[in-house]
Amino acid sequence: MAELQTKTSLEHIETNISSKSRGDEYIEEARAMGLPDFHLKDEEWHAEMHKKLLWKIDTRMLPLLILMYLLNFLDRSNLSQAKLGTYVEDLKLKGNDFNTITSVLFAGYILMQLPSNLLLTRVRPSLYICACVTLWGVVSTCQAAVHSKGAAIACRFFLGVVEAPFFPGVMMIMSSWYKREELGHRYALFYAGSALANMFGGLIGAGVLNNLNGTHGIAAWRWLFIIEGVATIGVAIISSLFLPDYPKTTKWLTQEERDYAQWRLVKDIGKGDEGDSVTIKQAVIMAFKDYRMYLFIVAQHCNLLAQSFTYFFPSIVKTLGFGTTETLLLTVPVWFATFLSALIVSYHSSRTNERCYHIAISMLVAMIGNIISVSTTKTGPRFFAMFLMPMGALPAFQLILTWVANSFPRPLAKRSACIATVNMLGNIASIYGSYMYPDSQKPRYEVGGSITAAVCLVCAIMAIVIRFVLKHENRKLELHEQEVLEGEDPHGVDEKVWGFRYIL
Repeated sequence: MAELQTKTSLEHIETNISSKSRGDEYIEEARAMGLPDFHLKDEEWHAEMHKKLLWKIDTRMLPLLILMYLLNFLDRSNLSQAKLGTYVEDLKLKGNDFNTITSVLFAGYILMQLPSNLLLTRVRPSLYICACVTLWGVVSTCQAAVHSKGAAIACRFFLGVVEAPFFPGVMMIMSSWYKREELGHRYALFYAGSALANMFGGLIGAGVLNNLNGTHGIAAWRWLFIIEGVATIGVAIISSLFLPDYPKTTKWLTQEERDYAQWRLVKDIGKGDEGDSVTIKQAVIMAFKDYRMYLFIVAQHCNLLAQSFTYFFPSIVKTLGFGTTETLLLTVPVWFATFLSALIVSYHSSRTNERCYHIAISMLVAMIGNIISVSTTKTGPRFFAMFLMPMGALPAFQLILTWVANSFPRPLAKRSACIATVNMLGNIASIYGSYMYPDSQKPRYEVGGSITAAVCLVCAIMAIVIRFVLKHENRKLELHEQEVLEGEDPHGVDEKVWGFRYIL
């Protein structure tokens, strides 16, 4: 998770310079947006309004987003479960054909990431995201009808295209609703959907492959795509009726609640979250001129490369020597432990207001898991390693993306461009990472495991580098404020308002 540490006052600031304070700045910004003077309300009123507003947002938005993300991962990862059926034999795949089918999804995903997320700032996100979810459900279902490698590659490519808007779009929308101290736990709950998807995916895969093979003359792996794809379409249609847009345009909030939702974000950051404050071209230029974005790209790239094993996880677990059904069931406790790990790491990171070392330590846990996995063929240690690999890599992923979302808070279009670009360039790792676990490397997958262990270490180092960079930026902000206090004219820098600090 990423947050920006706000100091309401600096110890060295005297009370007679209150006109320079951050409080005055956010009040002026709120008034410029036409918002009421909520700062005049008493604490009891704010507590009641805050509780009522969050309840509405959480119950309307979070369950739908979590469910859609769970289905997103089911539709993306069910290929690894289909492989344990007759998928390879039915399509007459040879050599690295399966790896190619796996990797091509990310080509389409990367291609549409940035343009889609920029478009999201100009359209209704609820309808746009739900439309994309519906389309990926349709494409996923169509995978049940393929009979050749070419058809499978085409389906996976277009699945990536229609999936592209969802994840970065959700990151952007959630950061447009929640204050910084509220965002971390919500991101954790949302991203936990991926671990739950893998957990339920194992259960569903075991049930389908074991019981539906040949039903109505259809192979079990085809039923897997049909069931999960149709479920996705149904959830998307229902979600379009309830999923909110941005605070100022959400119809199921009262006018006062819409105003208050915007006001508290202005108070939290010091600037408004206007979607049309800059053009798309300006937003892209602002994003690519910000050197911090490139540091996050490297960290994200390494983390996603370290997660390449997830697309082959059932095959990796099967090297323990169990049957297909037993293998899929063995993945369930691994992903449940990962789900708990993601919640615990995120919660502790939020409580301590610390991001760097939580990411670094998590990646070191994943590194140890990969080292054990390639070092032995004994069942016990290898199964233990298969817990460590996702329990380290996935919590770090959610913290990196949250760090990105809140390190580029305003304007909205720039934040959207940064989130999309980091996720887009980071996902290039998934294209070539899909070739790191060929069947010829069974059972230890020495090459894939060794490379993954190395990039886990690099990701941990990058988290430390980003910490030092943001610490340097915070020092520059302090010096700037001192200059203002000494009577010099402030230098207008985007995002940097009085008391604004990056979380480390």
